[in-house]
Amino acid sequence: MVSGARQVTQNEPPPLDEGWWRSVLAEDPIWVEKPSRGTEKSRFALPSASGTPAAQESVNWELAEALFRADQVIEMRVTGYNKGGLLVNGAQLQGFVPVSHLVDMPNNLTPREQEQCLAAYQGHTLRLKIIECDPQRGRVVLSERAALADSGRRNLLFSQLKAGECVQGTVTNITDFGVFVDLGGVEGLIHVSELSWGRVRHPRDVVKLGERVYAYVLQVDPERCRIALSLKRLCDNPWETAEERYRPGQITEAVITGIVPFGAFARLEEGIDGLIHITEFGDHQEGHEQLQSLREGDRVQVRILHVDASRQRLGLSLRLKP
Repeated sequence: MVSGARQVTQNEPPPLDEGWWRSVLAEDPIWVEKPSRGTEKSRFALPSASGTPAAQESVNWELAEALFRADQVIEMRVTGYNKGGLLVNGAQLQGFVPVSHLVDMPNNLTPREQEQCLAAYQGHTLRLKIIECDPQRGRVVLSERAALADSGRRNLLFSQLKAGECVQGTVTNITDFGVFVDLGGVEGLIHVSELSWGRVRHPRDVVKLGERVYAYVLQVDPERCRIALSLKRLCDNPWETAEERYRPGQITEAVITGIVPFGAFARLEEGIDGLIHITEFGDHQEGHEQLQSLREGDRVQVRILHVDASRQRLGLSLRLKP
């Protein structure tokens, strides 16, 4: 882990809400019974492989919270799965392991392939750590990735990490909503919106599995074992000076980064992407033919129509003359 690598010049990011974090788990388990107030133990049910609630199991919430606080590695047996991960049981414990927290789960599988891989875990015993323990919501979430680090390592990292620092880690999983980065015993999430100041078609276009990356720490939440990271905040925000450097009527070169039915996206520089609407290609028939002939990576001359830095919006045209 590396901290304080550079002074970040951007304004402090706004606080992160639950909407930002909702995709940390690929699929929340279905919890059908919450613990009773004032009791050490309670019961809850998890979805079985068929999607119906499995037989209820007793959970010792005092034990679960103690294991979570101690960051202790435990062994639990896989008893089922759903499309989001594995259902596991142990002595006085029951919980859920999200797909993104399984060490040997391949990336970018089809739904059918992922289901087959998850089914193969049935009956196996995994070394896990509890990464979320919420008695009020009746939820125990575990991680095989976290268990790769020694007991207590997570607590040490959380005592050292601070928002605003720069850290280094390894990309362990890439999903549609973002990138998980192992910081040496705990994983942080770089949401897709924090990968680049420009348009990101998919996170795998920005980073690769196993890649070592530097990231800016947005938020550290030890109680919920969450770390929010950013790549784009290690770089100056190019939109802050975009209106000074790009003006309506200006002709410049751009690189096509995406083709959509209503036009194409083009990049003027890293972080500055704009839209060429189909109406700015030419006459109706000519415009559609030109759009169909475009390919990602093509370099084109564009005329700037408007720049709205506050909304990070840029309008472009292939009609070089008004």
